[in-house]
Amino acid sequence: MNDLISRQTEFFDVVDQIVKLDKLSHSYLIEINDFDEDIKHIKCFVKMILCKNKDVSYNKLNCSFCNICKLIDEDNYPDLKIVESDGQWIKKSQLLELKSEYQNKSLLDNKRVYIIKDADKLNSSSANTILKFLEEPEEDIIAILLTNNRYKVIETILSRCQILSLKEENENIDIDDNLITLLRLIIDGEALFIHYKSLIDDILIDKEISKQLFIKIENIFIDYLNYMSLKQSELNGEVITILKDISEKNIIKYISIIEDELPKLSFNINYKLWLDSIFSKLVEVRKCMM
Repeated sequence: MNDLISRQTEFFDVVDQIVKLDKLSHSYLIEINDFDEDIKHIKCFVKMILCKNKDVSYNKLNCSFCNICKLIDEDNYPDLKIVESDGQWIKKSQLLELKSEYQNKSLLDNKRVYIIKDADKLNSSSANTILKFLEEPEEDIIAILLTNNRYKVIETILSRCQILSLKEENENIDIDDNLITLLRLIIDGEALFIHYKSLIDDILIDKEISKQLFIKIENIFIDYLNYMSLKQSELNGEVITILKDISEKNIIKYISIIEDELPKLSFNINYKLWLDSIFSKLVEVRKCMM
């Protein structure tokens, strides 16, 4: 439970800054544990976006200056829509209806927000329907997509969203020799191809093992960003040594590459070609540092 509280605190620290600095994105993908549990936190984020009180924050919601927060709590805010799957998938017709409805002006002269629950249930047809909505958003429309696993979401959708997380982390990353070796080779760059055969034979043996290792690498990078900003995060000393000369900007590039490439493993792709692709992109980050 303490881990979950910490995760929620991190989430609202981030969204507080997004709202205060007026850095709102047009689309968010938020990893959650359970919709029924986390919807109250999602609604808090929506209230922070929509409330007219300029001092609004997670700790100052339901202000006395407007009734927006109250309407959202009561599920009566007219410019907030929640789309959920009709059976196994979210259907194209549901999203066409949403797009049609959001062609009209806001009833309250405010931003309009729509939430898509279980965004991993967008199939190719429904995803294509919503894609242009995400690619060419109107100024006052904000999308919030929810999932319990970002890597199940279609890549074209994932790549157009800013990713946030309320998802509970089950445990600290188990940093073993294989993980350290892979991290060192990624940071070295060209070594990924120099040691290509031994990586495939001994560490990145198959798609599933690679997926889990790269998820751990991504989490190491995220933990290191927290360490860089707070200098308080508990982080493996060897990891700090490996990453100490890497800038925040380049850490973010590594994270973006992994987030872009990992969803492809969910499809029927050639594993060796996938490795070639992700290795090439990781090597380019290192080249740009030189």
